[in-house]
Amino acid sequence: MNVKIDPWSSTNIEDYSKLFEEFGIMPFDGLYSRIEDPHRLMRRKVIFGHRSYEHVLDAIQNKEPFAVMSGFMPSGRIHLGHKMVMEEIIWHQQKGADAFVGIADREAHSVRGISWEKCRDTGINEYILSLIALGFEPHGHIYFQSTSDNVKDLSFELGSKVNYSELSAIYGFTGETSVSHMVSAVTQSADILHPQLEEYGGPKPTVIPVGADQDPHIRLTRGLGHKMNMFKIEGRENKDGNHYFSIRSKAAPEGALEELHDTIPGSTKLFEGHLDVLDADNFEELLKTVRNAELRYGGYAFVPPAATYHRFMSGLQGGKMSSSIPESHIALLDEPKEGAKKVKRAKTGGRISLEEQKKLGGEPDKCSVYELLLFHLMEDDQELLQIREECVTGQRTCGSCKNLAAERMEKFLKDHQEKRELAKERLDEYCL
Repeated sequence: MNVKIDPWSSTNIEDYSKLFEEFGIMPFDGLYSRIEDPHRLMRRKVIFGHRSYEHVLDAIQNKEPFAVMSGFMPSGRIHLGHKMVMEEIIWHQQKGADAFVGIADREAHSVRGISWEKCRDTGINEYILSLIALGFEPHGHIYFQSTSDNVKDLSFELGSKVNYSELSAIYGFTGETSVSHMVSAVTQSADILHPQLEEYGGPKPTVIPVGADQDPHIRLTRGLGHKMNMFKIEGRENKDGNHYFSIRSKAAPEGALEELHDTIPGSTKLFEGHLDVLDADNFEELLKTVRNAELRYGGYAFVPPAATYHRFMSGLQGGKMSSSIPESHIALLDEPKEGAKKVKRAKTGGRISLEEQKKLGGEPDKCSVYELLLFHLMEDDQELLQIREECVTGQRTCGSCKNLAAERMEKFLKDHQEKRELAKERLDEYCL
């Protein structure tokens, strides 16, 4: 594919399967059977890929600590694309996750030139109110990058582990890229990793729900988390074909390997710079022991962050949805009747004439109205399947789908905006 995806471009991904080969994203299908009460975005394969999500599922099933984190750049109006991410965060919070939502005002200020005051106003009145209205609970964490000492301090530490060449390779930065823009990228790595700080319970699986355009942040952060850790565990094989683990020091303090040598049961051999564990039969227990030792010596012991990736919504008139083109998207603050009108003006997958529609059937996979039902407006899978079948067999006209979607959109916007008004009264429950 050779596509350079980055979080700030308008690249339109046409073949999501190529992301598996190009960037090492794993298909989500293989995990679906393990998920109890999956979100509709999972059921309908809108969430198409992941990195390391199996560790999050293990935590959910074993009722162990885990976290969910994602963020929003306060640079424009909140729309249905943002709603998807918010719903994924809330679903994980309901499954037991410690939930974190960052308002990326440092990014908006450095990349878009938006004033700090405007960032805060947009962050609260566009994003945070809708997040609360959709069901985010107060025991979660909502914060602004510019006022979070944990994020700022961690980003400074992470900055010592990355250089311009690496950022350029990941994001396509050039000599024209400002230093603040580069700092904002490292700050987002701090966003992703800081739920694992001691203040929040220490290392744990953390999932980041994102669109595929945000994958550069995930790749950078996984690499930085690895660099920050004191130890690396490698699987090895001796000359007799027997498997063992080698714990290698990455600038660990003096005495740390010796402590592990005394702590780990069974047969171990201590060398300068590494410790071989010859008969460990439980890698997870060994990993836990090593992480605990690192924490005692003041390290981070970060667990590589997981990610889920969802498909982008199409623009209402075709092409990619864009925040800068009002007719391409429906904002959560659009007047309900205006939102309904946008649906009725949207591009469909219908044929040129009614006669041809009845003969050949419609094309729901090319229809932005059907996509609204698929992504947002219809919870019942059987109802959605029936509409699809009636479309492809020519029994259903585009007008009936538009009327249904428009009616549901108007109702959703009305209900959501009423809940936003109630959310204003609850802002004090959330630490901002």
